[in-house]
Amino acid sequence: MQVKTDHDHHPFILGYSVASDGTVQPLDWVELRQKKISDASERTWVHLNRLSSEARAWLDQDSDIDPLVTGALFQEDTRPRATRIGQGLLMNFRGANHNTGAEAEDLISIRVWMTDKIVITTRAYSIRAVDDLKDKIDAGDPPETNGDLVCFLVERLTTRLEPVVASLEEKADELEAEWLDLSTPAPKLKLSDFRRTALSLRRYITPQREAISSLIREGNDLFSDGAKIKFREIQDVTIRLSEDLDLARERAVVIQEQIVEQRGEAMNQRLFVLAIVSAVFLPLGFLTGLFGINIGGMPGVDNAYAFSIFLVFLIAVTAGLFGLFKWLKWM
Repeated sequence: MQVKTDHDHHPFILGYSVASDGTVQPLDWVELRQKKISDASERTWVHLNRLSSEARAWLDQDSDIDPLVTGALFQEDTRPRATRIGQGLLMNFRGANHNTGAEAEDLISIRVWMTDKIVITTRAYSIRAVDDLKDKIDAGDPPETNGDLVCFLVERLTTRLEPVVASLEEKADELEAEWLDLSTPAPKLKLSDFRRTALSLRRYITPQREAISSLIREGNDLFSDGAKIKFREIQDVTIRLSEDLDLARERAVVIQEQIVEQRGEAMNQRLFVLAIVSAVFLPLGFLTGLFGINIGGMPGVDNAYAFSIFLVFLIAVTAGLFGLFKWLKWM
């Protein structure tokens, strides 16, 4: 995760007001901070920097916004959720991290407060879904309601998560291919990274699935029928992503078990070879030790062919042991 510098902490990122006839007006921070956002007469969307104390101070002075909401919008860390508070919805969602130098699976959050009149979003790092929404509004096609605006954001967040989860499936295929290739060492470190990534994604995507369910249930009066249908489709996609992550985790466990089994079999094979070698050389060692005793009365001491005869005898013993092992089916 990249580190923010002081010049990245400007409180205002972007904002728009939308008139009843669909006319869009970009907002200016200098003018906006002189008034309360809850006093806006038109539908308003403000996107703020969560790392800015000035942005939080501006919202804190708005008496119509619950301090609980303000605190949640600027909280350091939180899990995906959707909660009804009064006439609005407080939401937190996670999206893929496409910032320079970051890993896409290091999911970053966007916090949302939505009522019929206003939408306030905060983030610490740039999110592509917000850029998509900005492009849509700049093209003269703003969402018809604030509910549609939130629906568009969540849809784009989910869409950009799909390739991240799909890449895990590809990595699982690569790990299995490496495991099947007997000339390749077991991918232990890669497997650990894979499992860590899958668990990290599952940590946020599973509660995000629950948050979307809560959003549909608790925000029934704030969303149009079209938005409700889209949210159900988004929910289905999120459920599939969560299931894909569960499957990826299970595949990692299976690969780990296969690697352990493979290593156990290899170790058993090596121990078996060592046992056979020990079984062969144990009687040979006994015989050579016995005939190596340096005392009188040893047979063949005065025979010039005794050593050759003894070697032939050892070879015969070795062959006999191998024959015995074959007959016993130990080899």
